[in-house]
Amino acid sequence: MVPPVGRRATRASDAPREEPAWILAGRAFVRGRLQPVEIAIGPDGRIQSIGRVRSGAPRTDVGDRVILPAATDVHVHAREPGPESGIENLATATVEAALGGVGLVGEMPNTTPPVTDPETLEEKAALVPGRAAVDVLLYASPARPARRAALARRAGAFKLYLAPTTGIPDPPALASVPGLLERLAPLGLPVSVHAEDPGAFHDGRRPGDLAEWNAHRPPAAETAAIGALVARAPASLRLHVAHVTEASSAARLRAAGVSFEATPHHLLLSDRSRVGTAGKVNPPLRSEADRAALWAMFARGEVPILASDHAPHARSEKDRPFADAPSGLPGLETMLPLLLARVRTGDLALAVLVAAAADRPARWFGQPLGRIAPGHRANLLVVDFKVRTTIEARRLRSPCGWTPFEGGDAIFPQLHYRDGEAIVRDGEYVGTPTGRVVRPEFAPGEPLGPSAG
Repeated sequence: MVPPVGRRATRASDAPREEPAWILAGRAFVRGRLQPVEIAIGPDGRIQSIGRVRSGAPRTDVGDRVILPAATDVHVHAREPGPESGIENLATATVEAALGGVGLVGEMPNTTPPVTDPETLEEKAALVPGRAAVDVLLYASPARPARRAALARRAGAFKLYLAPTTGIPDPPALASVPGLLERLAPLGLPVSVHAEDPGAFHDGRRPGDLAEWNAHRPPAAETAAIGALVARAPASLRLHVAHVTEASSAARLRAAGVSFEATPHHLLLSDRSRVGTAGKVNPPLRSEADRAALWAMFARGEVPILASDHAPHARSEKDRPFADAPSGLPGLETMLPLLLARVRTGDLALAVLVAAAADRPARWFGQPLGRIAPGHRANLLVVDFKVRTTIEARRLRSPCGWTPFEGGDAIFPQLHYRDGEAIVRDGEYVGTPTGRVVRPEFAPGEPLGPSAG
C-alpha cells in the first residue's frame, strides 16, 4: 500500500529511541531558514532529531559553515549503456554528482539500447551496484505499449520525448499524446516530458550558431507542446515538464499546477553567449530577454525544480561545424555550485535554491530526502560561502573535458554526507561506490507548494 502523501510507511517516531551514531552541529537550513542546531544522526543513516542533543555520541561542529540538504537532480544522461560510454558512464557521473552536492540522480532512458522493456531496465540496473557513488532512479521510455505495465513495476519514472533528440529519432505525434498520457496515468509513476513540437521547427539553411539554432527550434515549439499537455493531461497523472525555457511557458504550467524544471544553462546563458557549440542543446538557449525573464521567475521562487539536463559529448564531437555538432552539455557537477555562488552575491535567496534543488525534486521522486528533518536520510552538505571557485574544465571530473561555464563563479560543497557517511571531504571524493537503485517510496507532495526546507 502506498503511504499517504508526505508520510513515510515507517516514521522515525514509531521506532524505539536509540542513541545517535554521531551529532553534526552548525548553522543548518531547517524549516526555511538558517539557524544554529545540533543534528542527531542514527546508526541507520537517518536524522533522529534536530535541536539540542544530550548525548555522549561523537560530535562534529562545522562552525560558521552552512549545513544544507543534498540536492536531487531529476534529469541526467550518464550515456550508459551505449557507444558513448567511454565519454561518460554511471560511475563517472555519480562521482561528479557527489562532488557537486547531488545525492540522487534521475537517469534518462535514451541510451543504446533505449530502456523500453523490463529486460533492458534490469541490465541497466545491474550497472549501478558497486559502481555508483550516489543513488540512481532509472527512467524508462513508454514507447512499447505492451511493456508499459511491466516497466511501471520496476522503473522509477517514465520519460516521454515529443521531439527528436539524442537516441530518440522518432517521437510520437503530438496528436497522440493526450491518449498516451491517459494510458500512463493509472500506472502511477511520475512522467517527465521533453516538450517541443517538431511541427513548429523551421527548415531551411543549416544553423551556424546559437541564435540560428534558437530560430530553428523556436519558443513556439515549446508553447505548442505545453499547450497540448496542459489541455489534456489527466488530473491523476504525476506530470512534469523538462527544461522549460520561456517565462510564458512557466507561467502557464504554474497556472495549471503542473511541475516543471529549469536548467542552469537556460537560466545563466543565452543565444548571445560566446560558447559556440558548447552551448548547443535541446531545447536551444534562448534570447537574452527570455533568459532574464526566466531567471527573474526562478529568483522569485516560481520555478519548482532545478535540474541539470547533464548530457556530455566528446570534445571531438563538439568541435565539429555547428550544424553537425550534437546537442547536449555537461552540468551535473556544476549545477548546485553555480547557483550557490548566486546566493553568495545576493542574487538568489537560499530558501529558493534549497526548495528547487533539494526539497521539491526529492518529493517529486517520492524520496525521504531534500529536507533536514527527522526521519529523512542524512544526505547533507557543508558549504563555506566564503570559499569561491572559478570553474575550469580541467579541474572537473567529467571525462568530456569541457564545460559551457568555463570561468564562471561557483561554490562547491566542502563536505557531502550520504546516510551520515562522508563521501566528499575538503572538496575531494573519499567515498566508496555504495549507491543503489531507488524507486518512489511515497506519493509526492504538491511540487508547487511551500518548502519545509
